[in-house]
Amino acid sequence: LLSVDEAAALLGIGRSHFYGLHSSGRLGPLPVHLGKRALWRREELLRWVQAGCLGRETWMTMSKDSRERA
Repeated sequence: LLSVDEAAALLGIGRSHFYGLHSSGRLGPLPVHLGKRALWRREELLRWVQAGCLGRETWMTMSKDSRERA
């Protein structure tokens, strides 16, 4: 699991841009909350990039469909 700083660095963007994508729904993957910390799954972020950086609604639908097929 990655902190916001680590997730932003993985994507090659700044922290404020990362939060902007997240709050606007353009960042597909949602964080996992552990206590008050929001953490992102590294593998999910990488799959999201490979899929073309889809918006959250599309990403969640696509992710749900792939989980149901598994």
